[in-house]
Amino acid sequence: MKKDTRTKLQIISTKLEEITRTDSDERIHIFTDQKELMELSAQINALLEKHQKIKVDYRRSLMASKKMLSNISHDIKTPMTVLLGYLELMRLQGASDEMLQKAELKANQVMELIDQFFTLSKLESNDTDIELSKVNLSEICRESILDFYEILTNDHFQVEIKVPEMPVYVMGNTEALQRIFSNLISNAIRYGADGAYLGLFLIIEEEKVIVKVVDHGKGIEKAFADSVFERLFTMEDSRSRKVQGNGLGLTIAKNLTEKLQGSLTLESTPGVITTFTLQFPKIIS
Repeated sequence: MKKDTRTKLQIISTKLEEITRTDSDERIHIFTDQKELMELSAQINALLEKHQKIKVDYRRSLMASKKMLSNISHDIKTPMTVLLGYLELMRLQGASDEMLQKAELKANQVMELIDQFFTLSKLESNDTDIELSKVNLSEICRESILDFYEILTNDHFQVEIKVPEMPVYVMGNTEALQRIFSNLISNAIRYGADGAYLGLFLIIEEEKVIVKVVDHGKGIEKAFADSVFERLFTMEDSRSRKVQGNGLGLTIAKNLTEKLQGSLTLESTPGVITTFTLQFPKIIS
């Protein structure tokens, strides 16, 4: 093989590796009078163009699928709301039958699942506009714990809270942050019941604010550490059933956190400690 041909093949190989690695839309451009190399470049470019079209079609199909799921969720949510209204009216009119109470409980569980599914569908299809403003993260942390006071007390949890009394400001959205903390605390209660411990710590650093939600329960094996943020992933044998779990809570928490320009990560030593860590850019009060 001629040295010039070998050099040009190496150039083609290197460029193709770069395109594959970076997933760019570039093409192979080789300047040569060798017909075989020109034909090879043309065939490679044809494959790259086909790959690009498949990628675009896949993204379009995925977006359409998510839009469809969002619409379906909305269509299911409306009649469920009406059903819950009728059940509430029957209860107020004196119907206290055990089966009615069970029906109301199940309807509420389905409604919660639909609400979670609807929220996630809108987030994943970029159909949710979250307005950012200056919010006090200290206050939101304290309010979020209070929402679970009765469950934590009844289940004899040791609760450790270290949140500064002074305001700690981030650019965020109060409703989104409340949803994030609710999902993380629910998860800690549901899967950390064996340890009967819940910790909430707000840490201020120079450029960022960190919030840790900690439990001492069964924990999560390293092999599943990345999977916990995937849709419908649930751990088996959770002891606390007082907090409904459907495998969407952590996915929603991570999506919302990223919408707020933050990050959510997990560290766990099974049977010892599990920590979900939120990080947000700090703003000056």
